[in-house]
Amino acid sequence: MSGSRDERLCRPAAVCVAEANRRLPEPSAKSLRIAPIAGWVGLVIAGCVFRLLLDPHAVLPVLNAMMGVPFLSQALLRSAALVHIAKRRRVERTAKGHADVSCLPEVLPTYAILVPLLKEAEIIGQLIEGLCRIDYPADRLQISLIVEEDDTCTQSAIARHMLPDHMRVVVVPQGEPRTKPRALNHALADASGAYVVVYDAEDLPNPGQLREALAVLVSNSETTGCVQARLNVYNADSNAITRQFALEYSALFGAVLPTLDRLGLPIPLGGTSNHFPRRVLEQVGGWDPYNVTEDADLGIRLARLGYDVRVIPSTTLEEAPESLRVWIRQRTRWLKGWMQTYLVHVRHPRRLWRELGTYRFLGFQMMLGGMILSALVHPWFLIMLCYASFSWEGMASNWLVGFGTFNLIAGYGTAMALGAMAVVPQNRRLAWSVLAMPVYWIAISCAAYLAV
Repeated sequence: MSGSRDERLCRPAAVCVAEANRRLPEPSAKSLRIAPIAGWVGLVIAGCVFRLLLDPHAVLPVLNAMMGVPFLSQALLRSAALVHIAKRRRVERTAKGHADVSCLPEVLPTYAILVPLLKEAEIIGQLIEGLCRIDYPADRLQISLIVEEDDTCTQSAIARHMLPDHMRVVVVPQGEPRTKPRALNHALADASGAYVVVYDAEDLPNPGQLREALAVLVSNSETTGCVQARLNVYNADSNAITRQFALEYSALFGAVLPTLDRLGLPIPLGGTSNHFPRRVLEQVGGWDPYNVTEDADLGIRLARLGYDVRVIPSTTLEEAPESLRVWIRQRTRWLKGWMQTYLVHVRHPRRLWRELGTYRFLGFQMMLGGMILSALVHPWFLIMLCYASFSWEGMASNWLVGFGTFNLIAGYGTAMALGAMAVVPQNRRLAWSVLAMPVYWIAISCAAYLAV
């Protein structure tokens, strides 16, 4: 992008988004034109179904092997995370789990905090109190509370509070699509700050998180495109759903994403506590307003432009869904967004391969593709394994059952071990909840098919 650094910081985000669209053709989920990929996938599925109807015994071993690949890829990734988490935990105990902030300049750079809100009137007081606890000079900070134009309840709730000078309300005009990323792009256009972080309404970030993230961004200014803080939940003990959610978050943000960071692989970002240099955020075009997991998509776009995502141990606490209905809606939206992200970026596989390189391309397939496929094939994998166990005889049956059983044990075993190991430092009692993980995975598969 031409122009000086200061000029880039002052340019409207909408202009930078348009430039990014020209640099990265078809980067948005607005239109999922995937005819070549869909055609090949459709032919494979049709061929398998046709062959299955003619001779189930001949095709089931092939299907079993194909279904086992995503399970095996996820098991390998979790195994790497298990190896890494023990080493990292020892280092964190020595370093007290915090980044070195001694490299920060005496006069800190300006920071913009973007907080998108939608029907959050009940927790506005908690939100403002939490944001006021952030340890950063108020004169170097601008906090934007982003509300939709027709969300009068949230606007009224904010109006009942005396906001500090560094906090403002940004009203997003009505329009389509009515999404969180569209609201973020609107607020970014006139936000002040050389660095940007996104928080959700229910978030309780560690007060020193901005300084820790900034220390990493400053020390690796040329290669680091984003710093992702860890996410965890503060209501883990509420019920069975929140316990599984806490196990999942502890494993993902406490082990899997740091492992991807260490291995230099693409990282699909979490939906909150992402810290960016503003120049990088504008270079990649901001957030895709048509992708319902704009964070995951942004992480892959950063990787395609050669940037790294670093994960820091500073934790943001948020609320896990406490009802099955809310959980299903949230997980369906997440899986839909991960599918959108995957389809957008494999639209031109050769270009993706060239931009990521072979190593990161395979990592992208393992992390995002494997996660989606494992959710979709999990119930069929169980059905096929049961069918093979009870209906087949001879060596072929033993091989099929053996391979399927190994994949199943590896998938469940690594997930349970990683969940238990990751959650023990925060809540030792939750470790026993990993035994219910197979049931939770079935629920995830239900959400995956709703997403499809």
